[in-house]
Amino acid sequence: MFTTTVTVRGYECDANGHVNHAVYHQYGEHGRTETLRSLGVEIVDLTAAGLGPVILETTVRFLAELRAGDEVDIVLDLRFGEGKTFRMDMELRRRDVVAATITGTMGLLDHATRRLVADPRGRLRALADPEGAQVLDDSVK
Repeated sequence: MFTTTVTVRGYECDANGHVNHAVYHQYGEHGRTETLRSLGVEIVDLTAAGLGPVILETTVRFLAELRAGDEVDIVLDLRFGEGKTFRMDMELRRRDVVAATITGTMGLLDHATRRLVADPRGRLRALADPEGAQVLDDSVK
């Protein structure tokens, strides 16, 4: 599990005074990017390797309001199985309240072939720092 925190900015809120639905996807993207960074994998590393993360499916479940000034913990669970896809599932928490869940199926796109790579965990592991590689080893479920 990985956690990062964002503070809701006023311009992210809609006419009802709570976070606009589309912003939750941005919080999810921030969580995904920061999770990769925590493993020692920067977007520039992926680009240099001819790879890019892609979202194949994402679902947001809205459970409680988030409002301007709220501090939101993005808690992400990274899971690999067999095949070309992996999961990055999140909870967006305001203190002890789960405000939303985001479930996502991901892949790694090979920029040259425009196809998903066969072993995304292995490709990420090769780019990760030693601690990040261990986390990736532990994320196979």
